[in-house]
Amino acid sequence: MTTTTADQSSIIITHLLNGTNTTMKSIIPVEQTISKPSLLTEPPIVEYGVLIGITGDIKGKIMLSGDPAVFSAIGGAMFGMAVEGEMLVSFSGELGNMLAGGIATIIVNEGLKTDITAPTVLQGSTKISGYKKAIKMTAGFQNIGELTIMFLLDS
Repeated sequence: MTTTTADQSSIIITHLLNGTNTTMKSIIPVEQTISKPSLLTEPPIVEYGVLIGITGDIKGKIMLSGDPAVFSAIGGAMFGMAVEGEMLVSFSGELGNMLAGGIATIIVNEGLKTDITAPTVLQGSTKISGYKKAIKMTAGFQNIGELTIMFLLDS
């Protein structure tokens, strides 16, 4: 029984990671590299980011974090103009929503049931806790900077 659970968890994580690579490349029109995933051993502290819940066969959260200037520059690459102020907050939430939605679509196509919640934009020093396992990847965008992508899994 434990092996099946471990195998299912491994398959789910593989779908999450592959879905992230595919979705990032399809929504952000900038040359990018995505690091190999690693397990987080300490709760992350986020200064600026987006948190989106995942429900269904996968339970947890997807989080994007990075400097607001990176989110702004990605908005500029996507829409031809930098986003600032309230538009930056709105765009950041929408970027998280597009990423999570793309990942969820890929996962559903793999036969798993899943849904996402509305995005929550985090501003200010926030320590994230309340999950069982955390996986982190870094996406580097040419001439822009990096975003950290985290999967905070409840099982």
